[in-house]
Amino acid sequence: MPAIKTERLAREFAGGITAVDGIDLEVAAGEIYGFLGPNGAGKTTTVRMLTTLLLPTGGSATVAGHDVASEAPAVRRKIGVALQEAALDPLMTGRELIQLQATLHGLPRARGRELGDALLQRVGLTLAADRRVGTYSGGMRRRLDLAAALVPSPEVLFLDEPTTGLDPVSRGAIWEEVEKLNSEGTTVFLTTQYLEEADQLADRVGIISAGRLVAEGTPAALKAEVGRPHLELSLADGEVDGEQCESILSRFGRPLPPRDGLHLVELERGASEVGAVVRALDEAGLAVESLDLVEPTLDDVFVAKTGQHLEGADEQADGESPP
Repeated sequence: MPAIKTERLAREFAGGITAVDGIDLEVAAGEIYGFLGPNGAGKTTTVRMLTTLLLPTGGSATVAGHDVASEAPAVRRKIGVALQEAALDPLMTGRELIQLQATLHGLPRARGRELGDALLQRVGLTLAADRRVGTYSGGMRRRLDLAAALVPSPEVLFLDEPTTGLDPVSRGAIWEEVEKLNSEGTTVFLTTQYLEEADQLADRVGIISAGRLVAEGTPAALKAEVGRPHLELSLADGEVDGEQCESILSRFGRPLPPRDGLHLVELERGASEVGAVVRALDEAGLAVESLDLVEPTLDDVFVAKTGQHLEGADEQADGESPP
């Protein structure tokens, strides 16, 4: 049984605004599924339907074997949810918040305290457990929100842009915890603005645009659809025989138009051919000054499928600062 399955899932709002337009997807149990799309594409609306916060107006969806419309309470007992805007009371301590979640899920008080301590330790917040949430950094809040989502021991965990705005260290901590949870058997449905995040974590990726699923597959397969790796190289000073260079490169794949003094070739077998290319040029008396193997990225896939770059795709982690 798939952990998540939708058939023609749709949501239309007042005024005839279609946010989700007939999505079919299937997420296997134990999988990390990355859900990508620009703002307004329908990502959050899809998550809200799958987590029973919003009723579909068309189609159907099941989560953990239960229908999100007719069996909503059963779905809620099987899932954990960490939405983009964490609803954390700034006046409560981290320990109080986790214990409140345990109470809301019907756990006995002693069990709630035990579980709360274990979850706070798991996300690295034991030393801050008795501080007010209002004093937490952005990364600490996201980790606390993740701990709260784990209180019901979910089969399926929904993470809606869990690392947006976080510094690289905090982002890495979230990634590590997501991978650990998945290795323990938790299915993860992850929406993200960061292509690197999807590439790093997701077993498969779905791309949504204008309410429709426009691409789906493993990151490697999607990148292979938009092109092979290509080699960019420059010759040493004085080596100006471009025609001879192009002739040699053509043995290894399709030469691409030169750019900024660089010679480009699309390699049929990727990185394994780099050494052979350099040796062939050297045997012809053409010394290589620099070379770079350029792999297709998920951003290339995103542009090919939607005609635009994903917001956040060009952010440099070292230029970010925690909120």
